[in-house]
Amino acid sequence: MLTPDQEFVLKTVEERNIKFVRLWFTDILGFLKAFDITPTDLEEALTEGIGFDGSAIEGFARIEESDMIAWPDASTFQVMPAHPSRSDSARMFCDIWNPDGTPFAGDPRQVLKRTLKAAAEIGYSYYVGPELEYFYFKDSRSTQFLDQGSYFDLTPLDEAGDLRKRTVEYLEEMGIPVEYVHHEVAPSQHEIDLRYADALSMADNVMTYRLVVKEVAQELGVYATFMPKPVSGINGSGMHTHMSLFADDHNAFFDSSDDAHLSLVGKQFLAGVLRHASEICAVTNQWVNSYKRLVQGYEAPVYVCWARRNRSALVRVPMYKPGKEQATRIEARFPDPACNPYLAFSVMLAAGLKGIREGYELPPEADDNIYEMSMKERIAAGIGSLPEDLHEAIQVCESSELVRETLGEHTFEWFIRNKKKEWDDHKAYVTPYELERYLPIL
Repeated sequence: MLTPDQEFVLKTVEERNIKFVRLWFTDILGFLKAFDITPTDLEEALTEGIGFDGSAIEGFARIEESDMIAWPDASTFQVMPAHPSRSDSARMFCDIWNPDGTPFAGDPRQVLKRTLKAAAEIGYSYYVGPELEYFYFKDSRSTQFLDQGSYFDLTPLDEAGDLRKRTVEYLEEMGIPVEYVHHEVAPSQHEIDLRYADALSMADNVMTYRLVVKEVAQELGVYATFMPKPVSGINGSGMHTHMSLFADDHNAFFDSSDDAHLSLVGKQFLAGVLRHASEICAVTNQWVNSYKRLVQGYEAPVYVCWARRNRSALVRVPMYKPGKEQATRIEARFPDPACNPYLAFSVMLAAGLKGIREGYELPPEADDNIYEMSMKERIAAGIGSLPEDLHEAIQVCESSELVRETLGEHTFEWFIRNKKKEWDDHKAYVTPYELERYLPIL
C-alpha cells in the first residue's frame, strides 16, 4: 500500500508530465551519484526499490557482492528547476539496501539515520544550520578571481551577484529555504546560508546546494569550487555548522539563568564536541587540502576551545537575543564544505551525545585571542590543537572508538583505507613549491 508521500509523487509526476526521475545517493566520500528512471518504473521503485550494481561506487560492495537496492525516500521528492539539460525532471534521495532487505552498512545516509535514532532514544532531535563558503573562478583550470571584493561587498566589486541570485532562486524552487547570501572575506569567495533544519533534511539540502552552485556557475560560464583552500595567502572556505538539540518542541540548549544562556545539556554537548574534535576531524575535514585551511591567520580555528565572542575558538556560542530561545545553539567552526555532510553531522552529533551521556564538564571559556597566546600559555589553559595534517588526523581517527561505532565497521574501515591511500599519494607527489624552492639551488 502506498504512503501519502508516495501517492503525492505519482500524482505530481503525472500532472506535471515529468519525463525522468533522478534517484540520488552518495558514496562514502560524499560524492553525489544518480541514475534516472522513467514514470513507468516509478511505482515499482517506490514500493520495491531499484536494483543497481554497487561494485563501482567508492566504499560500496565488492565485485562479488555487487547487487544493491536504491530505495527512494518519497519525502525528498522535488521537481528540478526548469533548464534545457534537465527539463521535465525531478529527483529523490535514496537509502541503499542489501538485496536481503537489510540496510547497507556503507550508505552514509543510513549512518546518519542510525545516529539520529540514538539521539531520539534519549529524547532529542538534532537540528543544524551550516554556512557553506565557496569560490568562483574563471574556469576549472585556474584560480583567476571574478572580483576583488571582500566581506559583504556589493557591486561593482562583487561581480557574482547574478550567480548567487540565480542559485538562490533554484534552491527555493526546490523547497530549500535560504537565510543569508553575501560576499565572503576573500576575493571571489561567497556564502549562501541554508535555513536551520533537522540534520537528515539538511544533509540532503547540502548535497543539493553544492550541485546547484556548480550548475549555475557552469550555466554562466564560470567555475565554482568547495575546495577548502584553493589559493595560498587568503582565507579558505569553511562550513561553520550551527547545532542544537530539541526535546519535544523546546530547545534543550537554552537556560535563562546561565551567563551564556546555555543549559547543562548544551554545555555537556559542547564539551563532547571539544573533547572528540581531533578524533572526528578526519571526517569533518577529510582531504589533504583541508589542513591548508586550518592554519593561523586566516580566521580558521586551530585550537580546541570555546568562546562567545572570540571567533578564533573552535566552537562558538552565539550571543542570545531576548525572545529567541529557540535559536540557542553552538557553532562548530572547523568543518569544511568538502566533507560528506551525512558523516560529518553524524560524528559531531555522536561526540555531543557522548558528552551528555558521560556528563562531560565544559572547560573555561577562552576570552583571549588564542592565536596570540604562547604555547606555554595554551598548555597552562588546557587548550589543545587540531591535527596539523591529514596523516595526523587519520592516526587519531583510527584509534577512536567513537568514530568507529558511529560510522560502523564497514564505513570506518573503508574510509581509513581510502584516507591512508590519499596521504601516500600526497607524500609521493613532487609539488610546485618544491620545484620552485629547491630546483634552482640543489
